[in-house]
Amino acid sequence: MSERRARASAAAGAPDPQSPRSETAPDAPRAQLAPDAAAQATPGESSQSAQIEQVAARTGLTKRTLRYYEEIGLLDPPTRTEGGYRLYSEHDIARLELIKRWRGLLGFTLSEIRELVGMEEERQQTRDEWSRVSNARNRLSLLDHSDALARRTLSVVEDKIAGLEEMRTELRERLERHTRLRPELQAEADSQQPSHASPGQHAVDLQPSGETSDGR
Repeated sequence: MSERRARASAAAGAPDPQSPRSETAPDAPRAQLAPDAAAQATPGESSQSAQIEQVAARTGLTKRTLRYYEEIGLLDPPTRTEGGYRLYSEHDIARLELIKRWRGLLGFTLSEIRELVGMEEERQQTRDEWSRVSNARNRLSLLDHSDALARRTLSVVEDKIAGLEEMRTELRERLERHTRLRPELQAEADSQQPSHASPGQHAVDLQPSGETSDGR
């Protein structure tokens, strides 16, 4: 188990604060799940140069959220300058964009994201291993493992979609019931309009203060 996954498992109950290496490597269509940056950035491919303020501005996440993701293991601890400032790589930023997309577009919980991040790490390890081996039998084994990871990810995504579809159906049915009920309620409301006061009553109400109805 990687260090990040171990730390993510330990933080499982924490509350929420707010490209492939080879063109023939398995799981090549990574950009379909991740933003473009995630499809291009892999660990060690770029220098760690962005400070936390710059990363917050690029991703739209708060500095507190960035620190929190690091704390619960969704993000590896970045390197630091001699003065202690965090420095993030393009790979870190790509991972943050991926997490943001999972949360914002699909509404995954942090617990679900931990699982997805773990599978993403395994996919990356499979791609790295693919580039180091040439034996067809070994590559078939790696391909099988990549397929299994893809199916697990697909299962998580389909469960989320099914839940959203169920919610959409319930909301549409509720609106249809309201649409059928509205004309009946409107007719009943119209029939309950207060009756108008008699002309005599209006005449008395409009008398100037201090005068009686016969002018005295």
